[in-house]
Amino acid sequence: MRISRGMGLFLLAFGVWSWVLWPTFFKNILASEDSWSGGTPTPFLWVHLVIATVSLVLGTIIGVLGWRGYRAAARN
Repeated sequence: MRISRGMGLFLLAFGVWSWVLWPTFFKNILASEDSWSGGTPTPFLWVHLVIATVSLVLGTIIGVLGWRGYRAAARN
């Protein structure tokens, strides 16, 4: 499968956006009163930790694919 340069840049931008958005989101979740009950993590925190982690992993994979696609299209 070939990815155009434009699509490669889009996927790369998505990966970068994930790394800008999700750490900030998780930092805000950690500060939320809903995340803690008597000093112990609540299900709210765990669910959002899983969501943020999966999103960062997928964002990284998509960004790497975008970078590789962009570089391959630039060589052709």
